[in-house]
Amino acid sequence: MTIFNPTAVIAEDEPVLRAQLKDLLHAVWPELAIAAAAEDGFQAMRALERHRPHVLFLDIQMPGPTGLELARHASGRCHVVFVTAYDQYAVAAFEEGAVDYVMKPLTAARLATACDRVKERLSMTPADLRSVLDALAKRAAQANAYLRWINASLGTDVKLITVDEICYFQSDTKYTRVVTADGESLIRKPLKELMDELDPASFWQIHRSTIVNVNAIAGVSNDFAGHVIVKLKNRKETLPVSQPFAHLFRQM
Repeated sequence: MTIFNPTAVIAEDEPVLRAQLKDLLHAVWPELAIAAAAEDGFQAMRALERHRPHVLFLDIQMPGPTGLELARHASGRCHVVFVTAYDQYAVAAFEEGAVDYVMKPLTAARLATACDRVKERLSMTPADLRSVLDALAKRAAQANAYLRWINASLGTDVKLITVDEICYFQSDTKYTRVVTADGESLIRKPLKELMDELDPASFWQIHRSTIVNVNAIAGVSNDFAGHVIVKLKNRKETLPVSQPFAHLFRQM
């Protein structure tokens, strides 16, 4: 059975990403009607009840009822496409029967692939996600133990920097540079130790000397030699991605 007028709800708390996702969906799946674009879990829950969409494009980390709670509510009722910065969440969900996942930053090509897979399953009963959501909830609970702020040296002062403010970390001889949108500081903690303490949903190692905040990434490009280069939202410099970490950006 073909569904001629499929509908979708978008649940994404970042305004720019929400608008981008809506625009990309219009481009890659013009027949899909976006019934609602929710900015938090409460709006998304109401939209699911009101519109009963065929598809839910869902950010895992949402204020209010979380993305995991929303997915549980939608389980078996509509097809779910996870929109996430964390591939471990996404891969587990995909293997358990979620229609697909799209990694941030978003690209039209990857979203088009996800939409094609949704179209193939529209006539089927949506997947029951309860088992995988139980596993993901345990993983999310463990995330509370990750580093939440850094005590960094700024001249003779010590500055408290929340991890959300940090654009990237970079090794600098005996120190590690902590780079924010408006400056940089130094800490003595080595990069390897930081990787064990940072939330992998938000921080990716892209080079032996660099860890980047995923939420600070504006986009990626390739240099003349084909190497991946990361562009930042609030910094003019770019960050090279070494070959062992290039797979993180392969879908782009």
